[in-house]
Amino acid sequence: MKLMANLTLIYGLRLLPEGEIAQVPGAIQDATLKLANGHEAHVTMHVLEGSREEIEGQLRMSIDAFFDFYPEI
Repeated sequence: MKLMANLTLIYGLRLLPEGEIAQVPGAIQDATLKLANGHEAHVTMHVLEGSREEIEGQLRMSIDAFFDFYPEI
């Protein structure tokens, strides 16, 4: 197995009461990161809605799907 360098996971969460959000631009929006080498990178921000149990289930599925993209990790 090939050894991989340590990684940094960027992830943002915020819970708001139902009906509190007036608008989510484009429903899925990119956040811009400034990298140490001066370049920029983009991170897609996702919106999950539902009860605590529903959100936890969606989040677990999202994390599993993310790591499916990188089977070498």
